[in-house]
Amino acid sequence: MRRRLGRWGFIGVVVLLSAVCCAAPVSNAISAYVALQSAANGDGGVVDGGTAADIPPRMLAAYKNAVQRVGRHVPRCRGMRWPVLAGIAKVESNHAAGRTVSAGGDIRPKIYGVLLNGSGAGGNITVFPDTDNGRWDGTASGERAVGPFQFLPSTWEGVGKDAGSDGTADPHNADDAALGAAVYLCGGGRDLGQRSQLKAAIFQYNRSSAYVANVLGWIDQYTAAAKSPDLKDVSGKVRTVLEAALAQRGVPYSWGGGNANGPSTGICCSPSGKSGTAIKGFDCSGLTTYAYAKAGIRLPRTAAAQAGVGRRIPASGGTSALKPGDLVFYAYAPGRDSTIYHVGIYVGGGRMVNAPRPGTVVRLDPVDAMSGYAGGARLL
Repeated sequence: MRRRLGRWGFIGVVVLLSAVCCAAPVSNAISAYVALQSAANGDGGVVDGGTAADIPPRMLAAYKNAVQRVGRHVPRCRGMRWPVLAGIAKVESNHAAGRTVSAGGDIRPKIYGVLLNGSGAGGNITVFPDTDNGRWDGTASGERAVGPFQFLPSTWEGVGKDAGSDGTADPHNADDAALGAAVYLCGGGRDLGQRSQLKAAIFQYNRSSAYVANVLGWIDQYTAAAKSPDLKDVSGKVRTVLEAALAQRGVPYSWGGGNANGPSTGICCSPSGKSGTAIKGFDCSGLTTYAYAKAGIRLPRTAAAQAGVGRRIPASGGTSALKPGDLVFYAYAPGRDSTIYHVGIYVGGGRMVNAPRPGTVVRLDPVDAMSGYAGGARLL
């Protein structure tokens, strides 16, 4: 029996295989959707110095602090990184969204999951009897998950650690909770730098393959966001475009969203039926339109139309033919520009600034993250 549950018990997440991101529906498109939508971050935000725009600074500090301390409790643990903890906390509590986190890490109001009494609410079908007399979960009538990492009180008793100096390991404290999660994920001494062991750790946290895929997606996004590209050899309008695009990392994806002025609410609906009407952000071609507008270049709105601007770089030359600032295209039938469904901005080193699909954020991705490489276009 699983000892940990997600915030609402059993989480159902549908993850499909491919994506159409730009606001020009294609009838044979296969869409991809990660069930937990990124939190809208107002007007967006800038990602720099190893941070991610949708993580409150105090929570990010807790994740980084836990990475520094976990070795004291699990000396054989390897590969623990703040994006690992951020990926868990994103899915479990959206980084304690809507709560206040004090300088000392205390989170108020406290975060409680559903009462695990077998009622079916939140997907729970098993009765978990009370183990803490309400000390952590506020009720003696049963168990419920607590804190930003959503531990059951019974599990917390085994892994909870005091990351501060108050002598109490409190799951409602950001620092303590993050350290407890790090200890739990490390197990007896995993190497979380190995993908297979990272998957095993996440599966232990919540025994759901869909949950594992969801958390891994966020870990990969935060890992990419933490690695800022080196622009020291890039200047002029190319630098202007790249800095404009990189500054939008962490801004939510919105189908049909974004224009030359910045992020905007989108339209309905993507081929998977996802609406951008309530999300302020960018889709793929909205992002490129905005970034190039900063350099005084006006682009048409859709990815396929943008392929007709500038000097076309054929797919036959491979990705090594790309230079920083180039548009990068993806098509259902490479060689037929009318089937182009996606566009990114190449930053060098095999990576691009990308607004991938509904449910994600603007981020750095490998060029091969999308299928159907269709070459690029050089406008600068």
